[in-house]
Amino acid sequence: MLGQYLVNGLLTGGLYACLAVGFALVWGVLNVVNMLHGSMVILGAYVCIIGVQQFGVPLYVAAPLACIALFAFGYAVQRGLINRVVAQPILITLTLTFGLDLIVNNLLLYFVGATPRSLITNFGAVDLFGVRAPVVRIGGMLVAITLTLLLYWLLHHSKLGRAIIAVRMDRHAAALMGIRIPQIYALTFGIGALMAGAAGCAMALIYPTAPMMSGVFLGKAFIICVLGGLGSVPGAIVGGLVLGIAEGAGSLAFGPQWATTVGFVLMMAVIILLPSGLAGRKGFE
Repeated sequence: MLGQYLVNGLLTGGLYACLAVGFALVWGVLNVVNMLHGSMVILGAYVCIIGVQQFGVPLYVAAPLACIALFAFGYAVQRGLINRVVAQPILITLTLTFGLDLIVNNLLLYFVGATPRSLITNFGAVDLFGVRAPVVRIGGMLVAITLTLLLYWLLHHSKLGRAIIAVRMDRHAAALMGIRIPQIYALTFGIGALMAGAAGCAMALIYPTAPMMSGVFLGKAFIICVLGGLGSVPGAIVGGLVLGIAEGAGSLAFGPQWATTVGFVLMMAVIILLPSGLAGRKGFE
């Protein structure tokens, strides 16, 4: 029984890492607490679901298209709206993204309704470390972790990644070096939206998804970023895995209904005992 919960927690943690890494990236580079993040996860899920169920697009095509659509959406939102206030105090950008979240959430409710929907899959289960694990969970976790590691590689081994890190470290010095700050901000926000869309596609394979769940995903992303260190991409990976395992252990000890509570208790403990997070606040290092 313990092994089953821990394996499920580890698989869920991989999805959580993908869910939070875009949130951490935007927070670290733009210094924006993106309240729109949860709705972008839902939006990515629904683009994928509608593509598969209503237009007959294969899943392996619909999911990348959803990610591309979310990148374009995030890029446009940052260039058109957030970039106008990005230099303002953090409360201003928080309020703006919260308002955008309400708009997107209500538009989703209007067009797709409040009934939870998911991608119906039946790939069976396999033995993993002596316990049964659904193939769809394993696949979702592997895709999420792969994308997260690709993002980490991009940040460290590409010209764009080095520019993003430079802006994150000192935006004024980066501007003096010729880096176009607004362009980097927009690309960073677009990448964050892409990761949110990827997480949404993976979540739709496992959980019924509804527009009103955006707050749940936003809360998970926030907890993970606090656990790993605010704005830290590696910390988001660590925090996602830790939260998934903690929720699995909490479900076994106290019941599934207490899983979310365990996450918040863990977050408060980290704030008190390790304010810089489990991985320390080292940005992208």
